[in-house]
Amino acid sequence: MTIEIAKKEIIHFIGIGGIGMSGLALIMKGQGFRVQGSDINNNRNIDRLKKENIKIYLDQSKKNLKNATIVVISSAIKKTNPELVEARRRKIVIIKRGEMLASIVSLMKNIVVVGSHGKTTTTSLITSIFQESKIDPTIINGGVINSIKNNAKLGKSDWSVLEADESDGSFVHIAPTYSIVTNVDREHMDYYKSVKDLKNHFIKFINKTPSFGKCFICNDDKINRDLIKLIKNKNFYTYGQKENSNFIINNIDQRKSFSKFNLKVKLPNKKILNIKDLKIPLLGIHNIRNAVGAIGVALTIGIPIPRIKLGLIKFKGVQRRFNKIFTYNKIDFYDDYAHHPTEIKFVLQGIKKVFKKFEKVCIFQPHRVSRLKDLKKEFTCAFRDADTVILCPIYSAGEKIKLGFSYDNFARKIIKNSNVKLFIVQNNYELAKYLKQNMYGKKIVVGMGAGSISNWIKNLPNLMK
Repeated sequence: MTIEIAKKEIIHFIGIGGIGMSGLALIMKGQGFRVQGSDINNNRNIDRLKKENIKIYLDQSKKNLKNATIVVISSAIKKTNPELVEARRRKIVIIKRGEMLASIVSLMKNIVVVGSHGKTTTTSLITSIFQESKIDPTIINGGVINSIKNNAKLGKSDWSVLEADESDGSFVHIAPTYSIVTNVDREHMDYYKSVKDLKNHFIKFINKTPSFGKCFICNDDKINRDLIKLIKNKNFYTYGQKENSNFIINNIDQRKSFSKFNLKVKLPNKKILNIKDLKIPLLGIHNIRNAVGAIGVALTIGIPIPRIKLGLIKFKGVQRRFNKIFTYNKIDFYDDYAHHPTEIKFVLQGIKKVFKKFEKVCIFQPHRVSRLKDLKKEFTCAFRDADTVILCPIYSAGEKIKLGFSYDNFARKIIKNSNVKLFIVQNNYELAKYLKQNMYGKKIVVGMGAGSISNWIKNLPNLMK
């Protein structure tokens, strides 16, 4: 589906404060479109939009659509949303974010990053390599890239680098030039009918790879390996630790401030290439894999190895990806976006690898009742590399679904299946009180979740005084 949009249209984003929606709105404003939007709460994304003189309504009412001629929605917008109801009543054109994104980048050479986990970091690593190569791409990311202090940027080149959201299946509308599939996990099952349906969406996306492009698939992921067997368009390379990959990770050295590794590149009809001493200022094997996806694309499009190495080592990170927030009583507190069992496991594995003699304390806030119900067992086993778990109330994200089981029982299952000490808090004040009383000795603390936990962590120093 190609959407032709005249610059005279007034494009209204419902839920413009979302990370993906705000990024798309910023790019469209930069391209000369007339953009406005609404949300129910103010946040940093909206503050960035206001600086670009984008009109924002901090409520959601049908009157906000007075002059709108096109409405953009994301998967987070419910059918009962008053603005969506009004748009349908007035027969205003309604476009999903993924479809709009596909149209905006269709005239550029693009690199599209998809997958259940690691998309934001991978997209940001590609951006860093491009910056060191003096290529100025248009960027649309799912997190704030520290080097540009934003999640989106209109570039001057004909390249775009974007993270595509798989939560509502709309990523299949994007026609990629180059793409990376980080992994596929049981996630967003409120949209997908089954894991088979989820796989089919990724296969459809990969099969769109043109002959002049390439898809890069992480070979260490089990479901990715299932996909590889089913892909008709064999125009892809694989990467990972497995020896049958095209880009093979070896000689891994993980430290507190960086990860170092070598890469063996085995491509059809080409000499084997060994790249030594690749270094990233990131923790964990999952981030090494993310970096190799970015390296694979960069090498294929002709970026020199020294530039790639420079882009990796000078990477300034992404907000909410194991960021140190403060130190209290000589104990460092970190913030991370991990909210799925797989993400939690990978982050804790990385921490355990380099903080060997530290007691690892994980503050976890479950995100969405539906996710907790669907992955209850997986969550109870996800904290095996932690020593203590502080369990916060569920962040519902607007869901009005009953949990269907005892939260206390869920906590007991975490203690049993992950072999950890556990403490339940009811709010951020109880959290601060517990930490103030127990934070001494050799510990590291990491807050995890996709809800309000980040703000909780940032406000702890004030509450712990």
